[in-house]
Amino acid sequence: MKLRANLVIGGALFALAIVVGLLAPWLAHADPVMDANLMNAEEPPSWTWWFGTDAQGRDIYSRVLYGARVSLTVGIVSQLINSVIGVALGLSAGYFGGWWDDVVNGLTNLMLAIPSLIFALAIMAVLGPGLTSLLIALGLTNWSFTCRLARASALSLRSQGYVQAATVLGYGDVRIMITQLLPNMLGPIVVIGTLGMGSAVLSEAALSFLGLGVRPPFPSWGSMLSEAREQITTAPWLSIFPGVAIFLTVLGLNLLGDGLRDILDPQSRSRRT
Repeated sequence: MKLRANLVIGGALFALAIVVGLLAPWLAHADPVMDANLMNAEEPPSWTWWFGTDAQGRDIYSRVLYGARVSLTVGIVSQLINSVIGVALGLSAGYFGGWWDDVVNGLTNLMLAIPSLIFALAIMAVLGPGLTSLLIALGLTNWSFTCRLARASALSLRSQGYVQAATVLGYGDVRIMITQLLPNMLGPIVVIGTLGMGSAVLSEAALSFLGLGVRPPFPSWGSMLSEAREQITTAPWLSIFPGVAIFLTVLGLNLLGDGLRDILDPQSRSRRT
């Protein structure tokens, strides 16, 4: 029951974040950028302003809703980039072995030795702030874990009988990797991808907090926290609501990944029970 609860709660939180991001134009009370009124600056939460207002008089509730679009876009797209790079390198290294395996292993070890956030900061320092730069930076920094998982799976699967049968039938290497190996390693890759999205959401918040994310005044949860740090004691609602949004989204993704792991990995499920 606990394992199913993780899956249900995590899936519900993640689905809620997606719905909020998609329906932000209809759920928001005001334009998150243009509807600024200094007469309403730093209003506390009320029936009129559900989450309060910021120093420019903008509706925090509306900005949190639109900020979900940025965080989810970064989390999903950057993890897709990581998965494509990691699976391509790891699958080919595990299947072919030899010098290519040595090259991929060396590159993976190098990436693991560099803190991903520091590497992302270096990339964004070159590309400059913005959503595109953010996607590229995070998409190129966290593929090493997926690569190692794909390589280990390929090493264990390439000696299976169905792979040898495909070779006898004249399947090419690329066809064998795509049709025989990849489907049998998708479970762990989906799990690590789900957990990786949570990490990407946190990384986006950190980079936006440092001013390297989405360009203001367009809202993202990290930039909202950055703008609120000077009013943390006088207007705590400025940081509470985007912080709670980050917490719930990352919690949902972690619970979802944990639930998926227990479903897709029978050994993990048996160990827990």
